Amino acid sequence: MAILVTGGAGYIGSHTVAELLDRGEEVVVIDNLLTGHREAVLGGTFYEGDLRDKALLERIFTENNITAVIHFAASSLVGESMQNPAKYYDNNVYGAMCLLEEMNKAGVKNIVFSSTAATYGEPDKVPIEETDRTEPANVYGETKLVMERMMSWFDKAHGIRYVALRYFNAAGAHASGKIGEDHRPESHLVPLVLQTALGQRAHISVFGDDYPTEDGTCVRDYIHVSDLADAHLKAVEYLAGGGESSAFNLGNGQGFSVKQVIETAKQVTGRDIPAVIEPRRSGDPAVLVASSAKARSVLGWTPKHDRLEDIISSAWQWHESKPQGYGNHE
Repeated sequence: MAILVTGGAGYIGSHTVAELLDRGEEVVVIDNLLTGHREAVLGGTFYEGDLRDKALLERIFTENNITAVIHFAASSLVGESMQNPAKYYDNNVYGAMCLLEEMNKAGVKNIVFSSTAATYGEPDKVPIEETDRTEPANVYGETKLVMERMMSWFDKAHGIRYVALRYFNAAGAHASGKIGEDHRPESHLVPLVLQTALGQRAHISVFGDDYPTEDGTCVRDYIHVSDLADAHLKAVEYLAGGGESSAFNLGNGQGFSVKQVIETAKQVTGRDIPAVIEPRRSGDPAVLVASSAKARSVLGWTPKHDRLEDIISSAWQWHESKPQGYGNHE
């Protein structure tokens, strides 16, 4: 009775694997290690490979008694998706299709899917609810929305039930300090700010200070990565208990601006963090804040780390102890 975690060597995937192992679950991981790190996988059975390799997928489902899938494997850089949409449709959409086909062949009926707040695009109101309009402002968000719709059709055709978890800005690191956030290249605000605190960057770029927000910078909802991992496990339990296919937002329900993140990081680290205002990036909504009422009521999920200081402190513990992340990379 194993759970397959695709992209389990990535940031959120590895924290979910750690949470599964802590709860005594049998875990199988597939990751092509293009952006993930083998060292981040703290246990379980590991397969290095790509979801588009159908022969490998078939072997994984044959060799293991898999009862559910948690699907993280995807390309996730907004800017890159706008420059290279074909890569995102191939890796994200076609990869998910290969996975769903092999799940259907193997008779595996439950999948929890790592979706994104980018499926909403520029929101009509805040906080965002699951029933709000989905109109992605970038290719990354569009491919995730296509994946959600594809899963809906696989449910209708084959009875594969899914939970799509649309989460907002993941941040923080595992309490043990063993795993954390290490993207190459890094694109997320919190690690970029902390790399600046470590002196690895001359400054942090603030993309736009003329948004219609209190201080002019973008506002985002930050959610601790361990709280995200917990939500994925609760979603697996929900489906195992007969829950219907559905989408859920995951966030703390509170927004913090880029400037607030930088100021909080200064307090946590006790270090100066120079900031330089740059032009806006295309596809960046002014405010993204989640309503997680549905996840709280239906999945019984409650985030434990809802203070920005706590989220950044856990990230700082990781970055300060492992300034090179998972080792020296070329």
